[in-house]
Amino acid sequence: MTPAPQNIAAKLLPWFRRHGRHDLPWQRDPTPYRVWVSEVMLQQTQVATVIPYYERFLRRFPDAQSLASARLDEVLGLWAGLGYYARGRNLHRAAREVVARHGGRLPQTLEALIALPGIGRSTAGAILAIAHGARHPILDGNVKRVLARLFLVREPPDAAGAVLWALAGRCTPAAHVAEYTQAIMDLGATVCMRRQPACGSCPLRRDCAAHAAGLEEELPLRRKQGPRPLRRTHMVFVRSGDRVLMHRRPPQGIWGGLWAPPEFAGARAARRWCAALARDVAPRRLPALRHSFTHFELDISPWLLEVSHQRRLPAPRGERWLAADGRVGVPAPVAKLLAAGLPAGAGAKESANGEDGELRAARPRGRRPRSRAVSRGAGSAHP
Repeated sequence: MTPAPQNIAAKLLPWFRRHGRHDLPWQRDPTPYRVWVSEVMLQQTQVATVIPYYERFLRRFPDAQSLASARLDEVLGLWAGLGYYARGRNLHRAAREVVARHGGRLPQTLEALIALPGIGRSTAGAILAIAHGARHPILDGNVKRVLARLFLVREPPDAAGAVLWALAGRCTPAAHVAEYTQAIMDLGATVCMRRQPACGSCPLRRDCAAHAAGLEEELPLRRKQGPRPLRRTHMVFVRSGDRVLMHRRPPQGIWGGLWAPPEFAGARAARRWCAALARDVAPRRLPALRHSFTHFELDISPWLLEVSHQRRLPAPRGERWLAADGRVGVPAPVAKLLAAGLPAGAGAKESANGEDGELRAARPRGRRPRSRAVSRGAGSAHP
């Protein structure tokens, strides 16, 4: 037993009008820009987490022009805490393309939207459906889960992409598209949840093939994953008064574009670098920390080197002395280590040879546990 896709909207819309969420910040004035920012922030991030970030971001960047003209440091400073920082970098890049190529207004075709950095088919469809009422399906994580259960899709979502997209298109109605799009996302977020779905409150339970088969807890299927590999790194926090030595990480890879202390593959390399910077001062080892990523665990061995004045760096690596006010983003474990090993509230503002910025905590990716202490130990693998 599988439902008729054309009947889904007729049952879902009345439920949404009575029980759905209607006062989320991006719903109050669903312009293409506001929908775009919300959809990017909501990727792999819960609504409750996104709301304060979204409101701060929109106050500072109310349109594509203001976002395009901003420095990346400021954008990432406001993004710090949301995780998946490529989203913030791509949002900034895309805003510049929107201003340069589209007169500051997001294009109104699926193809032109997908051509912008960081916008995929589902995000583009959401912008067109919610902001313009155009009939375009979406397929975010919530919608994948709803459709996989409704139609008893017995493959993991990443392997069943074509099937799920076809179902999403057949279920999307010709009218009330914006309302339907928000309704099916709401259903997945508040009722058809990954664990312990509230089937008794679902308007589609009588049509749901997984519910009829007693498989709602098993679907959608997940790919089996082995244990995540463990990597190790050593971070050296150099402090001089209220300034700490930081460098901007490369734009690609983990924590791309954020600020972090110098890193080394092993304890010997970290000690050598400290000795070259300040032979008269010995570094102090701080308690180690473990941080979880999607595909690996990272053990961080931190060191604190306190110097009486800003020293000449042993090698040009792009480090800068940052002080305690301004606006730049730092990864969550770096913020935690700063709080543990430096005075409370230590942050960052670059000295005269750099841009101003404040150290702000970055959030662990997804819904994984926060960093936890681990036993110390010298490591060898650099993240």
